[in-house]
Amino acid sequence: MRLRDKIAVITGAGNGIGEASSLLFAKEGAKVLAVDRDEKSVQDTVRQIRDVGGTAEVCLADISKDGDCRSMIAHAERAFGGLHILFNNAGIMHSEDSDAIHTSEDIFDLTLRINVKSILLGCKYGIPAMKKSGGGSIINTASFVARLGAATPQIAYTASKGAVLAMTRELAVVHAQEGIRVNALSPGPLRTDLLMDFLNTEEKRRRRLVHVPMGRFGEASEMAYGALYLASDESSYTTGTDFLVDGGITAAYVTPE
Repeated sequence: MRLRDKIAVITGAGNGIGEASSLLFAKEGAKVLAVDRDEKSVQDTVRQIRDVGGTAEVCLADISKDGDCRSMIAHAERAFGGLHILFNNAGIMHSEDSDAIHTSEDIFDLTLRINVKSILLGCKYGIPAMKKSGGGSIINTASFVARLGAATPQIAYTASKGAVLAMTRELAVVHAQEGIRVNALSPGPLRTDLLMDFLNTEEKRRRRLVHVPMGRFGEASEMAYGALYLASDESSYTTGTDFLVDGGITAAYVTPE
């Protein structure tokens, strides 16, 4: 098993990439602290893990709050004895996020608080725990929109994911000699509730898909396998990267409709 004896904290574990990654990491031998605000969904993730003999616990947290992130890491140390993998995955794509003219200050602030500040707070408490455990891997969920302008305006989300990439690079450089690797996972357009709720018309979905060479939305399970590589010792010489799992969208020049 690729994560045998590893201890992982995964945020946004109740659905999408977080749920798929929690199930896969546990299957590969990790002890998983599944973190989410939604008690019902994260309880279901943990139940699925335990049903097949895996090890997992629920942690309810608002990862935009300092105290909740501190408690999240303490929970992992208390329950499992340390920390080797921190997957800062939770994020939002608000339905009222639009262009610079129409996006409110409140929506912009909320998006950056959840998508960016949460990574700072996760690392603030996760890195000391990881150092005590002998090092490990931090994975931050970014997005292809950090590199490309989004065809459907989402200025707050795009800005937040650009910040995730910048933070990832700096964290990687600062902590490289401490045995801590830091990488970003950048998904392309996915068939998850997060994106499907945002692209809430067939026209919006077609407008996004026209740019994807593979011609389809990605699946959360495909992102989980990318995260697994970054979490495992197979990526031991990989840090500071933007790992694109995007169906080719960032490689393509496609004329929009």
